[in-house]
Amino acid sequence: MKKLLFAVTLVALTLTAAAAEKPAPAANPNGYGTVPKQLAPPGVPPTLCSPCLFYGGDLDTTAGTAEGFSDENTLLVTGSSTYASFNVPTGGEAKVTGILFNIQADANFDPNTATYDIRSGVSSGSGGTDIASGSGTISVATTGRVFIGLSEFTVLVTLTTPVSLTAGEYWFNITPACTNGAEDGSCYVGRMFLSNTTSGTNNIDGHAQSGNSLFLNSSYFGYTYEPWCSLVEVEGQCHLASFGLTGYRQKPL
Repeated sequence: MKKLLFAVTLVALTLTAAAAEKPAPAANPNGYGTVPKQLAPPGVPPTLCSPCLFYGGDLDTTAGTAEGFSDENTLLVTGSSTYASFNVPTGGEAKVTGILFNIQADANFDPNTATYDIRSGVSSGSGGTDIASGSGTISVATTGRVFIGLSEFTVLVTLTTPVSLTAGEYWFNITPACTNGAEDGSCYVGRMFLSNTTSGTNNIDGHAQSGNSLFLNSSYFGYTYEPWCSLVEVEGQCHLASFGLTGYRQKPL
């Protein structure tokens, strides 16, 4: 109980990448506290998103609403996962072969693995229905972006078995690991955060992601599928995640 209370007390310092680095900005004409009205035109997704079924868009490191959300399994934070959504429209069908997250990290990916999870029906306090879960070796590529001193990486997990999705909303997570403490000291002190995207720059079918539908499931911090919009201090930070899916359109999306 003491550990839980301590973790909750430090929410502002530990759940997000930026919280400890800058105060929450007040509403102003520069765009703080606003939700993007529309996504940017489609562009170039990360190289690892191939074939790219969907990509939400890049992190804008200069935006006042730029953020990173706890998504890590390390020797410091022993289990904290952020989920982001993807919609298959009525009449559509998709086959998902992999999930990629853009992760800000100062912990190494060690071992080179991550868990993955796909769910439907996620809501506040409920994980809904588990569709597919497991773990796998990750592919990692640097994005070249740095946010508050954390380098960003594209991390891809290829699913053990491709998953076919019919019409509906689904939530996706991959959680990288840094648990090799015998050889890697960064596992005791480093952090990992899922990037957000403020305007969907370089998105591919970015409209398929529902706004304000990110959830935190973290035994470490004491949250069970908590909407991120109830935790962040600045409107717009929790709107869209910088993540993608590899796979194919079996019917038009």
